Amino acid sequence: MLRNGLEPWHLLIVAIVLIVLFGSKKLPDTARALGKSMRILKSEAKAMKEDESR
Repeated sequence: MLRNGLEPWHLLIVAIVLIVLFGSKKLPDTARALGKSMRILKSEAKAMKEDESR
């Protein structure tokens, strides 16, 4: 039944649900905030790894 995790139509359904929940006007702002949070998390993880190696 489950050959692999996500198939293209799964992603389509998720995208439609997100558009319905958040509306098309809020999605760019939400994506931008998520990207910024991911960059901060990545830089903090890198800093912690550098501190451990000292």
